[in-house]
Amino acid sequence: MKRRALLLFLAMCLIWGIPYLFIRIAVGELSPFVLVFARTSIGMLILLPIALSRGAMRGLAKYWPPLLAFAAVEIGIPWVLMSHSEQSISSSLAGLLVAAVPLVGVVIATVRGNREHLGLASVSGLLLGVAGVAAIVGLDFKALNWIALLEMGVVVVCYAGGPAILARYLSGLPSVGVMAASLTVLTIAYAPVAALQWPHSAPSLPVLASVAVLAVVCTALGFLLFFALVAEIGPVRSTVITYVNPAVAAVLGVIVLQERFTAGMAAGFVLVVLGSILATQRRPTRSIES
Repeated sequence: MKRRALLLFLAMCLIWGIPYLFIRIAVGELSPFVLVFARTSIGMLILLPIALSRGAMRGLAKYWPPLLAFAAVEIGIPWVLMSHSEQSISSSLAGLLVAAVPLVGVVIATVRGNREHLGLASVSGLLLGVAGVAAIVGLDFKALNWIALLEMGVVVVCYAGGPAILARYLSGLPSVGVMAASLTVLTIAYAPVAALQWPHSAPSLPVLASVAVLAVVCTALGFLLFFALVAEIGPVRSTVITYVNPAVAAVLGVIVLQERFTAGMAAGFVLVVLGSILATQRRPTRSIES
């Protein structure tokens, strides 16, 4: 891996590993809709001029159905649900659960007709991943917040489905244009709800700083750097950051917020990563010798 690619990779591992911490801080004073509106609106103000200057918005209008679907599945729905769930569960737990995205991605690909993941290794990986998720969540049913866990389950499905929509319907379009348009649509959609739930008093400095980091660093800068990373090493290798981001989230949650981190969560994360690696492996094609 070239030095530029390595630096981009390390940056993305950090940038998309820290949102869980700052979401947890922000939702202490802001409603999920206000937080998401702040993220999308500030991100839009940064990305939209860049997209317009590059001509990346041209021709997007005729793709509005898949564009709206992508915006909702990749950003709109999961960001609100994750913000709401983190009012009840720790940022560490939320981050670790997102590690299951590659597993759900395999299931979605299989349902869509891709049979290359039906081998023994892939199926074993899926089962291993399920066991890992169970270990992360824990088996103390009385202590579990099922609503928050179900919300995180939807988040994982959305994060796995978003790239599928992008790859199938929007792959030929400029990425920065797609993201700028998505953030613009969501800003307009969430503005009325955010206005109704706007805080009556100014949020504290930690919350304002969290919103700024989420909007500028994790959203606008994060997407720009991710596009650059994909251009350097390709979309497949870029997904490896999903194995590192949850670990970053867990470490920050423990260090900064003194969140509880159990041996089961650690072991479960390892199982999920190993399961994801197995499940996403392609079966070798048999060569036909003449």
